[in-house]
Amino acid sequence: MTAFDGELTDVWTDEEVALTVSASTAPPQDGAPAPIPDRPQESATTPAPSPPSASAPASASAPAPAPASAPASTPTPASASTPTPASASTPASASTPTPAPSAQKRRGADTRALTQVLFAQLKELEPGTPEHHRVRGALIEANLPLVRYAAARFRSRNEPMEDVVQVGTIGLINAIDRFDPDRGVQFPTFAMPTVVGEIKRYFRDNVRTVHVPRRLHELWVQVNSATEDLTTTYGRSPTTAEIAERLRITEEEVVSCIEAGRSYHATSLEAAQEGDGLPGLLDRLGYEDPALDGVEHRDLVRHLLVQLPEREQRILLLRYYSNLTQSQISAELGVSQMHVSRLLARSFARLRSANRIDA
Repeated sequence: MTAFDGELTDVWTDEEVALTVSASTAPPQDGAPAPIPDRPQESATTPAPSPPSASAPASASAPAPAPASAPASTPTPASASTPTPASASTPASASTPTPAPSAQKRRGADTRALTQVLFAQLKELEPGTPEHHRVRGALIEANLPLVRYAAARFRSRNEPMEDVVQVGTIGLINAIDRFDPDRGVQFPTFAMPTVVGEIKRYFRDNVRTVHVPRRLHELWVQVNSATEDLTTTYGRSPTTAEIAERLRITEEEVVSCIEAGRSYHATSLEAAQEGDGLPGLLDRLGYEDPALDGVEHRDLVRHLLVQLPEREQRILLLRYYSNLTQSQISAELGVSQMHVSRLLARSFARLRSANRIDA
């Protein structure tokens, strides 16, 4: 009984074949030499192995010894010149590997099957019981990969991914509470819009400190998409006119969308500009308008003037807004200058009494 060039005769037992193949034909790992199996004790009746041909490879020149129970009449294999289907140094299983299903698809199928079983149990339990909370928690943990997949779409935003996943988990919990398995809809199909909507609502309400109109925000998404398409088409960054022509909007709307898309956070007017080393924006806005100090006073006077009689209002307007003298006012109204002076004094007394600030 011999083994030549990786072939074994059929008189060996299954255990002997497995041991011999694993010991003699397994490829060496990490540059280590292949292990040599222990030689069994040869029986007195075992014939001597036939010498190999000179053309046989070195790895097959040493024939495997036959077990003691092998009969003497066992035929030897063909000569070394006969081609063999596989080399002794390469196992047959390595040449034709069996394709295995994707581990990711298998995990997804297992998650869907587990979700269906848990929803069937959740439907039979009464809300508020400990068992209901346990099954509901198991559903949340089983579908957390769905939340991470949805949160990966917002990876380009300047927001910690842990916060986005937490917000998406809230959407997952809402989807679990509203899901009805009797409708025949897969849970991922039902839950994905809820999770994505919760994340978008978080970015709209909590991330932006500068709130822009919803129309501009939605149009900004279209502007970004058109910019990517035109960049691929032209091989360069598109101009504002090209984007406006693509979306059939005005250039002013394109500029407004770009500015709105960048307005996530408010910048302090007193903060120094980064990079250029210039002073804050507040120091570059211009001079202070001295008329700003009189805004409150003018509003107060306007409120007090309506409380005076019509003739006294006209005298004050002619005196302080038209810059007329008392003589000119007396000629305009047909009264004496002394009477105009008394009317002005009486008007000032009424205005001071009605002024709450001075009081």
